[in-house]
Amino acid sequence: MTIDKQVLRERYSPKPVPKCHICGEEMTIQRISASRITYGCTGATYDDKGCHYAEGRSIADDHYEQSRVTVVDVSDPDVLALLDELEHYKSREERVTKLVLDNSTSWDALYEKLEAAERRIAELEARAVNLPKRSVGEVMHLSGFSRDYAEGWCAGNDNAIHEIHAAGIGVKQQEDSVDSDVGSRNQPGMVVAVHIGAGDFVKVKGQVFEVEETDFDDHDVTLWFVGGNALKCAAGCQVEVVSAPVAAGIKVKEE
Repeated sequence: MTIDKQVLRERYSPKPVPKCHICGEEMTIQRISASRITYGCTGATYDDKGCHYAEGRSIADDHYEQSRVTVVDVSDPDVLALLDELEHYKSREERVTKLVLDNSTSWDALYEKLEAAERRIAELEARAVNLPKRSVGEVMHLSGFSRDYAEGWCAGNDNAIHEIHAAGIGVKQQEDSVDSDVGSRNQPGMVVAVHIGAGDFVKVKGQVFEVEETDFDDHDVTLWFVGGNALKCAAGCQVEVVSAPVAAGIKVKEE
């Protein structure tokens, strides 16, 4: 059942005081019986000195008799208070409903963004970054810079690998080995010492050694061989590079 609240409000609201249909003045209550109120236009006003009638008016004259009207007034302030409270809660319910619907739309958009971010994270974590794992000697050979520079480069490379691992991204490391570095070795022949790098095989005094690291000073180059042996010579010195032998590693001392 649907209740017309506006009709209820009008029914239980106080009825306005009627005006006289003869002179247009506001009438006064003459009699009340239950919900029935009788109004009449007396033409009288009152002050401290008593009652005063308008010109041409007298008590209970014809004007008064013709103006009398009875109004049914069933106004109830309790009903009006209940209607006000009902409208308040109805308005609040509508605001809450709207807020829920608005937030529902917002949550849907947020969930979509979250799912997209999770997919992107999964893509990044599934991707592997290829970082070379080079020795100090190889960096010195490739860059032509000092040992301090090469050590700093290697330390920075190790830190980068660690941070990428910590972020959940895979890292493919290219390890330095005889097999992996074959393509980067010098070809057999006479090579200037400063260009000798890790993985090269050199022939010194009839014996073959594998270079593990190289160290550059201002004018000299030190070739560190596998096994801890070393050879120091001028940077421009010609060194014979040979193909990889079956076995290598005889100690060589500088004369």
